[in-house]
Amino acid sequence: MERKAANGFTLIEMLVALAIFALAALALLRMEGAAISRTADLDQRVALEVTAQNLAAEWMSDPAAPALGEDSGIVQNAGRNFAWTRIVDRPEELSGATRILLSVRQADGQGSAVSFEILRAAP
Repeated sequence: MERKAANGFTLIEMLVALAIFALAALALLRMEGAAISRTADLDQRVALEVTAQNLAAEWMSDPAAPALGEDSGIVQNAGRNFAWTRIVDRPEELSGATRILLSVRQADGQGSAVSFEILRAAP
């Protein structure tokens, strides 16, 4: 009796293909999770930098230079609260210019801070 060649896949071939597909899907899910995490970190970093740049622009465009010494406060930007710290001094090596050291972080104290050093020309 002659036997015809079977068309299709065997059960073991299907199981191997399914296992390979499952491994590929798990790798893609892991990459997606990492991308989402990096996106959230980047969003927070951008919000910190925009807030710091807004504060710097405000202080640079104010006709009166900020008072010498240290100051701090809370500012709201894009519905989030940020804590800022400002140190203002007049270093001798800068011949009368005012230096503003600015640091901005989340108001709850979590996460990293963004820091800028700003020089304002003498009036």
